[in-house]
Amino acid sequence: MKIPIESQPTTPWGWKKATMKRIPKERKEAILAKLAGPDRMSVEELAKQEGISAVTLYAWRKQARQEGRLMPDHDDSPQGWSSRDKFNTVLETAGMNEVALSQYCRSKGLYPEQVARWRQSCEQANDWDRTQNIVLARQQRQDRQSIEILQKELRRKEKALAEAAALLVLSKKVEAIWGEKDE
Repeated sequence: MKIPIESQPTTPWGWKKATMKRIPKERKEAILAKLAGPDRMSVEELAKQEGISAVTLYAWRKQARQEGRLMPDHDDSPQGWSSRDKFNTVLETAGMNEVALSQYCRSKGLYPEQVARWRQSCEQANDWDRTQNIVLARQQRQDRQSIEILQKELRRKEKALAEAAALLVLSKKVEAIWGEKDE
């Protein structure tokens, strides 16, 4: 129902005040479902379709995520999900068999392989320090070896350059003492 222009509230300067329309909770939940399902729409598309500003939809999505609902951070594929949502998905699916996992993945627009990769990442998260230290130690050892090789080569080239410079100086001294060669 639209308010007639004459009865709309105005400011002391005569400007019309903006009025916000209230959206029922059921409609809000239906709109949020369109943002989260496997056939999810982008915020911009949904804003145009529903006639609601994108800013409002972003705020609703943020609020839903703070309430613990799994919603992707971005409008694109599940790679846009936050690490917290990925971890929660791994926790939710930890005790599921293949059939239940497949059903869950279909409802969220995921693939079981993605959940498996996320599970593996979560399992390795606490082991990162030890694994990373091993990799870093190996890399440092290789770097030290390559530095030693480069330093040896540099010393050899410096010696060769010094020898060439000495020969050049000597040849100039010989020419200065005996004059130019006549051949």
